[in-house]
Amino acid sequence: MPLRHGRPYLAIPGPSVMPDRVLQAMQQPAPNIYHGSLVDMVDGMIPDLKAVARTSGNVAIYIANGHGAWEAALANTCGQGDRILVLATGSFGHGWADMARRMGVEVEVLEFGKRAPVDVAQVEERLRADTAHTFKAVLTVQVDTSTSVRNDVAGIRQAIDAAKHPALYMVDCIASLGCDEFLMDAWGVDVMVAGCQKGLMTPPGLGFVYFNEKAAEVRGAMTQVSNYWDWVPRAAPKEFYQYFGGTAPTHHLFGLREALNMLVHEEGVTAVWARHATLAQTIWAALEVWGQDGPMEMNIADPANRAHAVTAVRIGAPHGTALRDWLTQTAGVTLGIGLGMAESDDTAWHGFFRIGHMGHVNAHMVMGVLGTMEAGLIALGIPHGKGALEAAAHVIAQG
Repeated sequence: MPLRHGRPYLAIPGPSVMPDRVLQAMQQPAPNIYHGSLVDMVDGMIPDLKAVARTSGNVAIYIANGHGAWEAALANTCGQGDRILVLATGSFGHGWADMARRMGVEVEVLEFGKRAPVDVAQVEERLRADTAHTFKAVLTVQVDTSTSVRNDVAGIRQAIDAAKHPALYMVDCIASLGCDEFLMDAWGVDVMVAGCQKGLMTPPGLGFVYFNEKAAEVRGAMTQVSNYWDWVPRAAPKEFYQYFGGTAPTHHLFGLREALNMLVHEEGVTAVWARHATLAQTIWAALEVWGQDGPMEMNIADPANRAHAVTAVRIGAPHGTALRDWLTQTAGVTLGIGLGMAESDDTAWHGFFRIGHMGHVNAHMVMGVLGTMEAGLIALGIPHGKGALEAAAHVIAQG
């Protein structure tokens, strides 16, 4: 008997669960887009956006998703014929690399597979070998949503410095900003890209590019940057419309303002990171127990390399798709597909899933997902270890 009728729960790695407060903030008439409260509100949001990223640098806002933020970052720093080094640990590193190629940038990829983080020693070795300093930028993803690996952003910066390489350091934090610790200035990141629909708890539609003075100097030397993607007027607008390259995304801004109130001014960013860490460990505790007597295993073995926003799971075909379908149809819970782990026409594709635990998530939401997952394992006869929910509860109890 289906038990899904009621409020559905989206446990995918973005868009994340939207707080009622954010959605309610968006339910208001369109404002004046030339002066008044909207202008004041946006001016006040900029320091809060910087606070989430721990930077005193610049931030540009785009009416775009994460792919738009990727393109904006590249458009302001790399021209046709420039070379970049991309450190890939899943689908999204390759996606950023592919976008650069389509823009005429020469791309070299250092591949680290789907189950391990970037090896900083290899990065240093490759950059030392680039004696002519042909790489204009080094790109990586802090958390690749497809594999749930979390890369050592500070360690990669140390490798670049050890190699004495002048390349810009560019990091994708689309899946991690507001979930995993990120210290843009302290970790020496020159350019960072993010989106609003994950840790920032706002419906998809806003992209962000953060950049420091080193990156601004690179932008200043560019011979051509398209009018829309140019971050200069967005980061230091003379007129309000320049924040957005045109009409402001008014209702997204209302939602984002409320989300930043919750993250920065009420809970506090360091507390947000701690909450995500504890809830991630809760999920891992259950997965470890289930895997003791069954086919389930986390894609990333070492907890130190796992994201606090999403967990990718291997369970073998056809169990991944079967469990996801049962949860959606019977319990009203949606898990994420196993993105990029196998080709979609390969039967192995059905052996993966992902659990999103980012943004507006608390203990009872996570325990609810785990409880319905265990019901699904029982209903489908998938072998699994016993005591997973108790193990998860102990993590919650210890706080």
